[in-house]
Amino acid sequence: MKISWETATVDGSAMGLYLSQPDGPGPFPAVIVAQNQDGVAAFTQEMTRRIAAAGYLGIAPQFYHREGEPKTPEETAGFKNTRRDVNVLNDLNATINFLKGCANADTSRLGVVGFCMGGRIAFLAAAATRSFKAAVDFYGGGTYQQWGDRPAPAALAADVSCPIQGHFGELDKNPPPDEMRRLGAELTRLGKAHEFFYYADAPHGFNRSGWKGYRPEADEISWARTLEFFARHLGGAAAGKVAAAG
Repeated sequence: MKISWETATVDGSAMGLYLSQPDGPGPFPAVIVAQNQDGVAAFTQEMTRRIAAAGYLGIAPQFYHREGEPKTPEETAGFKNTRRDVNVLNDLNATINFLKGCANADTSRLGVVGFCMGGRIAFLAAAATRSFKAAVDFYGGGTYQQWGDRPAPAALAADVSCPIQGHFGELDKNPPPDEMRRLGAELTRLGKAHEFFYYADAPHGFNRSGWKGYRPEADEISWARTLEFFARHLGGAAAGKVAAAG
């Protein structure tokens, strides 16, 4: 596996890209990894390496590049007031354009997976663009909330253009499972391909190791389902291959 930091320029700002590539000549299907609220820190980097371990080119853009990566919990909390979907979409497009210049990336087979705020971004990517073949939302809070002037991602459900998989803890408060069941019912009504899974005794961040809310069994099962989903819709990687949790 080859790990590197790359850069793309978006709206006059340098956006860092954490790139994890499988061994071998490629080209590989690519998966954009949308960060949790901590930025492209240890957890998001670990998830990006998991993607590469499964045979995909993984790339995690720093969505906080306009403000700088947060250094304290207070900075992280303050960023909630500056998030704008128009910026997120510009960042996604810049990441895709970067991938198009990578010889090892097959952007005709492009997926997205996100965690926490990144889960919301994954849903937005599926609904506001037609760039992706598959999207996976891990406990994406705020799907019914606007970031800036654009409609909330849930309001764009009719525009979803690829299959979506979701993983949610029954103990989560953001998003609450009932809210995700409502969204799932709307996707069903609209005829949108999706599969939502709910994990008993699992809080928000259930697959982030090193804290009391980590649930190893839910982590293993949800990741196996994620890889099977990507194998089904992107191809090119072995289904069911689970990298060890970091």
